[in-house]
Order: sequence, then C-alpha cells, then structure tokens
Amino acid sequence: MAKIIVVLPTYNEITNLPLISKAIFDLGVEDLHILVVDDNSPDGTGKLADELGANTYPGRLHVLHRTEKAGLGPAYIAGFRKALEMGADFIIQMDADFSHQPKYIPELLSAIEQQDLVIGSRFAKGGSVDETWGVHRKLLSWFANRIYTPIILGIPVYDATGGYRIWRRNTLIGLNLDRIRSNGYVFQVEMAYVTHRLGFRVGEIPIYFPDRLHDQSKMDFSITIEAALRVWQVMMRHRRLNAQMRGTEAEVHS
Repeated sequence: MAKIIVVLPTYNEITNLPLISKAIFDLGVEDLHILVVDDNSPDGTGKLADELGANTYPGRLHVLHRTEKAGLGPAYIAGFRKALEMGADFIIQMDADFSHQPKYIPELLSAIEQQDLVIGSRFAKGGSVDETWGVHRKLLSWFANRIYTPIILGIPVYDATGGYRIWRRNTLIGLNLDRIRSNGYVFQVEMAYVTHRLGFRVGEIPIYFPDRLHDQSKMDFSITIEAALRVWQVMMRHRRLNAQMRGTEAEVHS
C-alpha cells in the first residue's frame, strides 16, 4: 500500500492546525500521514502539534521542529526531505489555512496515477479564486501564471505559483532538492520549472481557492510581483537541465 504524507508548514497556525488535521484525516484515505513543519511559532503551534501527534493522532501526525522562521521554501524542502526519509511514496504539499481545501486530496491522488507532479490549479479551466479578491489582484495573478510564466519558461501549467501539489517520491528525488534555491512564492515556480526541464510529467486539476478561514492572510501583494520578476532568474539558472541530470535514490542516502 502506498504511503502518503501531507507536508504542512506552519507558523502561528494554532487555530487552524487542529481543524485542518481533522479535515484531512476525516477523508478516510488509507495510510495517510501529516508531517507538520513548524518554524518555532510564537503562538505555540509546535507544542500543539506535538500534543495532537501524541494524543489525538498517534503514529499518523508527525512534527518537524525548526528553530526559526526561514521562509516557505526552506520549510518545504525540510519537509520533503523528512517525508522521503519516512518512506513516503506520495507527498502532498498544502497550506494549513484552508485556502487549500482538503476535499481535493482524493482528486490529486487519482491524477498522480498518470503524472509525476500534479498542481491544484486556480487558473486551469474550471479553477477559480475567492470572490473577494480585487480586480487588480485577480488580473495580476492570472497574467503572471496563465501567460507570463508559461511563455517564458515553456512549462505546460497555468498555476506555477500554486502551492497545492502532489509529488511522486521519484520526482522529488529526481529534482535533487539541493538545486532549489528560491524562497517565497517563486519557490513554487522554480520547483515546477526544474520538474519540467528534467522531463517529468506535470499536470493540473482545477481548484477553488478561498481566502483563509481564520486569522489574516500572510500573502502580500508584492509577492506575486516578485515571483513574476524572478522567473527570468529561475530560467537562467536551470535552462540547461535535461532528463539525464535527474537525481537518484542512492544520492539521497549518500
């Protein structure tokens, strides 16, 4: 049976963590685990995660404590490495704030059967974003993901900055995570581009992307602009990659 690990980065998510954990486990997916990657949250999220893992979901909810808030990219990389070490066959990445709705996990699991990476896409046909988004935010995100990034990088996806994804184990190993240097939301672009350059199959499923249910969003308007501007840097860094340059399982354990 395939082992599935949901990598869930947290920073001050004490309200959301028990709710998102319950929603994920209530799906009833077999051999599904959660790996909370907490960046030393001042609100006690890490301590709560330990309690959930010990008392509510023993053997199913695991915690990786990091000493400081170092950004989204390093948190995910640390979580991916730990998930691979734990023997995950499939790794799901998602936010803890319900902007990535757990109900899509079965669809992601179904789609990954034919792909190496599947992105939950706001801008693929059938996808959408929260109705409260302003016109400028919608237009900028749509243009950056649907037009700008695919044209420059030549990747066959319409939501390269989207962070709701499922990976095959061999895909993450093949990427060689040491190659990934970005932080913030351009991290998602770099991961998608390297995956494509290395010849892996990349697909999308449409999702609805609501704003956070609790607390305030950490998304800043400038983040989308930064990701778009850094696309050129990502392209220059990895444009010579090809399928013969994939990492191997042996390198992971070396």
